[in-house]
Amino acid sequence: MGRKTNTDRSGSRGRGRRRTSEYRERTRPKVDFTLDALDFRNTTLLRQFVTDAGRMLPRKYTGLPAHYQRQMTKSIKRARQMLLMK
Repeated sequence: MGRKTNTDRSGSRGRGRRRTSEYRERTRPKVDFTLDALDFRNTTLLRQFVTDAGRMLPRKYTGLPAHYQRQMTKSIKRARQMLLMK
């Protein structure tokens, strides 16, 4: 006797990836500043690129160009070192 196979796979068991529309979308800050404004003393600007937990947002969420992202990372780390940010 043959083996029974389930050829009808229309039922979903809920074991898949979530669609991207189900995730909460982050707001991307506008790049309307110059590279000079990315300074460790400008904490109001730098706080836009840090989560509430204190983690830096990656380029995927910030939408910054690579050289801006690197400068932003340096500035945030420097501001943390000088205790201007947590």
